[in-house]
Amino acid sequence: MLWQNIPILLVLLPLGLSSLTAVLKPKASRALMLGVNTVCLCLSAIMLCEVIINGEAFTVKMGEVGAPFGNELFVSHTEAFVAVGFDLIMLLSLTASGRKVKQDVAPNRTSLFYTVCSLMLAALNAITLTNDIFSGYVFLEISTIAAAALIFVSNARGTLMASMRYMIMNLLGSGMFLFGLAILYSLTGELLFPSMKDKLALVEAEGKYSGALFMGLTLITVGLSMKSALFPFHTWLPNAYSLSTPASSSILSSLVSKAYIFLYIKIISKSVGLDVFMQSGTANVLLAYSALAIVIGSIDAIQQHNVRRMISYSSVAQIGYIFLAISFGTDRAMGAAIFQIFAHSAAKAMLFPAVDRLVEVSGGNENFRDLRGSGYRAPLAGIAFTVGAFSIVGIPLLGGFSAKVYIASAASGIRQYVALLALAVSTVLNVIYFMRTFVTIYRKSDRQSNELSFRFLPGFSVAITAFILLNLCLGLGAGRVMKVISDGISLW
Repeated sequence: MLWQNIPILLVLLPLGLSSLTAVLKPKASRALMLGVNTVCLCLSAIMLCEVIINGEAFTVKMGEVGAPFGNELFVSHTEAFVAVGFDLIMLLSLTASGRKVKQDVAPNRTSLFYTVCSLMLAALNAITLTNDIFSGYVFLEISTIAAAALIFVSNARGTLMASMRYMIMNLLGSGMFLFGLAILYSLTGELLFPSMKDKLALVEAEGKYSGALFMGLTLITVGLSMKSALFPFHTWLPNAYSLSTPASSSILSSLVSKAYIFLYIKIISKSVGLDVFMQSGTANVLLAYSALAIVIGSIDAIQQHNVRRMISYSSVAQIGYIFLAISFGTDRAMGAAIFQIFAHSAAKAMLFPAVDRLVEVSGGNENFRDLRGSGYRAPLAGIAFTVGAFSIVGIPLLGGFSAKVYIASAASGIRQYVALLALAVSTVLNVIYFMRTFVTIYRKSDRQSNELSFRFLPGFSVAITAFILLNLCLGLGAGRVMKVISDGISLW
């Protein structure tokens, strides 16, 4: 069927047009990037509808080369849903912060910025849809280089050092991932996820190479943990997120790190196998570090006086939630992890442009004490911050609340007690630092309102309104969203 070629287009369209984006003038480059992103969103939405209607997954072979060297794209309900979510959040992030790109990025770098965004979109779609571990690694590297460029492209001081730290940590993670991949390939002779899973099950049953299997899985886990900023590998994150342009911060925090985690979920579910994952002992280590990430990330956020850094540190805790669910090692837990990916992405991608607007109407000051009354001077940004913060805290009717419920209910035995304790402590800490900001932006100040503060910003207003609705939909329609994710996982 013609629509089954959509996965190829989702990768090749932004990848092929990225070179054209580089040679165009900034305004044309932006228009082309947004156009490609819109087309990808529409195509992924069509793909999701067709997969749901047919109730079956399908595979697209890239060329005629057979296994183990052949590359494949696999689409189930889950992959299609993730593709729609990533494409939508990318589009809304660029739309909400498009005007800031003109201010924060030098004119001679603007086309480069949109070229990098196009490459990032191609990499995200490829990571989402790939059915072989080596292609996942290739596009992992493309996204890493693109992410470093998104940080460096800003005019802010310190971005060069932030991008260098990002590259160093991420290249270390990439190296570990590649070594782990090589070990698994040496054990199985396979690169495709399903074939590798069958061979690893035999390796585990024989017990001959259990040490090598554990080492390979550990290297992959540590490598992707470094790239996605799981504690204690999160030191590069605050500067990378807080110094970037609002659009870059939204993309980095809501999409890039989440794509790495989604690839990890696919590897342990479709390639390694959940039984092998649990028997290896990796899950127990992941449980401990994710619980620490949830608590320590929240404590670090409380200690910040800069609102951007506070939001950046909160991502450490939210990433801990995702890995906590993964450590439970069941299909239900994987579904909860994927739901948390989207609940956090929808909230965090909205928080960065909202906070940037609040800072803008406060004279460009990022300290909490200077934000007093900014919620009145920029009403829509204040509402967006409130919705995003409440979602992360876990207020009912929003996506973050549903995600926490799914994570807690997916645990069993001692893991359930660890999960409930970590979630309870983190929720209290989240309330402390987000409520402090909420109270501050709505506290009366002597600053006079002015025309600049209340001017209508079309792109920002439309995108932020869409973000608010998306967060509400994830909360009110959590059951349906979870069913789509679970149906896809059952086809893995």
